[in-house]
Amino acid sequence: MSEEGTPPAPSAWIHLTGRHRQVLGRVCDVGLALVVLLAARQYDVESDLPLGLLMGLCLFARRQYPVTVLGAVLALAVVQFALHDPSGPSASAPAAYDVAVLFAMMSVVHHSRDPRMPYAAGAAVLLATGAGTVGIPAAGLERFADPETLLYFWGLTLTVWLTAFSLRTRRLYAESQAARAWHAEREQEHRMRLAAAEERAGIARELHDVVAHSLAVMILQADGAGAVLRKSPDMAETALKTIAATGRDAIDDMHRIVRVLREGDQGQAVDEVERRLVTLDEIGTVAERARVAGLTVDVSVEVGEGRLAPAEEMTAFRIVQECLTNVLRHAGAGAKVGIELREEQGTLLIDVVDDGAGTLAGGGVDPHSGGNGLVGMRERVELAGGTFEAGPRLGSGWHVRARIPTRTKR
Repeated sequence: MSEEGTPPAPSAWIHLTGRHRQVLGRVCDVGLALVVLLAARQYDVESDLPLGLLMGLCLFARRQYPVTVLGAVLALAVVQFALHDPSGPSASAPAAYDVAVLFAMMSVVHHSRDPRMPYAAGAAVLLATGAGTVGIPAAGLERFADPETLLYFWGLTLTVWLTAFSLRTRRLYAESQAARAWHAEREQEHRMRLAAAEERAGIARELHDVVAHSLAVMILQADGAGAVLRKSPDMAETALKTIAATGRDAIDDMHRIVRVLREGDQGQAVDEVERRLVTLDEIGTVAERARVAGLTVDVSVEVGEGRLAPAEEMTAFRIVQECLTNVLRHAGAGAKVGIELREEQGTLLIDVVDDGAGTLAGGGVDPHSGGNGLVGMRERVELAGGTFEAGPRLGSGWHVRARIPTRTKR
């Protein structure tokens, strides 16, 4: 993985980075300059060596300023041909060190970021070479090539241009592939982080449901058992049995969740946490425990058997369980709770209403507090594609309503 926010290099041979890239680039620049200089040393005319030296020095800036370098080399070539005079030349024309023009053109084709520049560079060199077949008497440029020689020069120019253009295409393709792979990797990491966050949220919801409900029931039962221990041993015994049963269920659920955290594979944690499927029938169990804890609970389930998917039954059960937990915690014994589940036109409707044991609304939980229980219920319903609302009733008590679309089994 490359540095944050920077796509990696496509290949160590195509796009070197850091000091290695600078060293290799300087070596190439020195090599090209030496080729031009050695070619200029073959000529005895006084201006050839200075012109060749200047052309070679221009090539040192061909990577940073390719278009400027091409313009400078072409200008030096014009000076070279202007100094050429068959009667007494001050410079040779054409000469071997004119290869600097091809090197400069290659630099424009390969390094320029403007997609129009490669074509402009090739056209400029072809036009400049073509001008030599007719000469420009007004500028003092004599004709230096016949049509056959011109075809040779053009063929060489086109060969060099096509080679440079193929290298450019390969470089751009490699860079695009590297950038695409980098963005794909970043997107995958982002998806993994989102999936991990969803898994943590799912496990947190499950832990809250297990711990909060079980502890609420056990605390109320323990308080009740302590109050009636001397007066009614039978009631105390029933309360203790409820505490034991609730504790065993909570321990089983905790073991299941801890096992997932230790051994579960990434991407499967939530599924593993909810592997112990619950059904609507278990609503009667938690309702009975709530009754033993001192609540008056009326349950109405008007959902046909097999009409809901397992995930929908799990969601409905957890919502009812959390509602009873909240009533036990905030209203306490003596509160009346009405639970109604029904299915209408492909939608599961859940209504849970309590009277708050006569306490005026607003004395308990703040509807805008965003407690873990309300947040967890809302997340469960929204994950199922439904809607959720909860708040105080007029007078006393609370209501919770949820609408969950169902995948009705026919």
